[in-house]
Amino acid sequence: MNKKFLYGALAVLAVVAIYAGVTYNGFVEKKIAVDKSWAQVENQYQRRFNLIPNLVEVVKFYAKHENEIFENVAKARTNASQVTVNIGNATDDQLAAFLNAQDQLGASLAKMTIVKESYPDLKANKNFEGLMVQLNGTENRIVVARRNYNKIVADYNADVRTFPSNVVANLFGFNKKPMYEADGGAENAVKVNLD
Repeated sequence: MNKKFLYGALAVLAVVAIYAGVTYNGFVEKKIAVDKSWAQVENQYQRRFNLIPNLVEVVKFYAKHENEIFENVAKARTNASQVTVNIGNATDDQLAAFLNAQDQLGASLAKMTIVKESYPDLKANKNFEGLMVQLNGTENRIVVARRNYNKIVADYNADVRTFPSNVVANLFGFNKKPMYEADGGAENAVKVNLD
């Protein structure tokens, strides 16, 4: 009877160890996917940062007296580039600060695109049109990257919070990751009009 109990206990321990190992590896893979997805979000924001100086210069050429708008774009770009997030240990507040800075940049870009209505030559400028198409594409890529990030984080967070995988998550320090949440007023997205 003692041997049967011992073998039974060893079998149960083996099953638990195998489950814990498989679950741990699953968490590692999902955490890597979260990090990779966030890197893609940051990549798209960087693409936008890189486009802005060229766009500003083209618009500046035509709209020399609109300095306040350009200063606001430059300030928002600087602020957005200074707020960074390490998604590996980010809190909801840190992510919100990062996204708020990005939203402020988007809003200042929207104001700059309105300037083109006052300058017919600017509307016809091929450099401006090309930059606006790239900016519009970048804004769409940002939306897709955020959506993909949220999907991957939701899957990861579900495993972190549901039983029995949450036992392994707690044991090995896998914590819930922050989701991208739109700020109030996000329904008024940046719109680029290329009339």
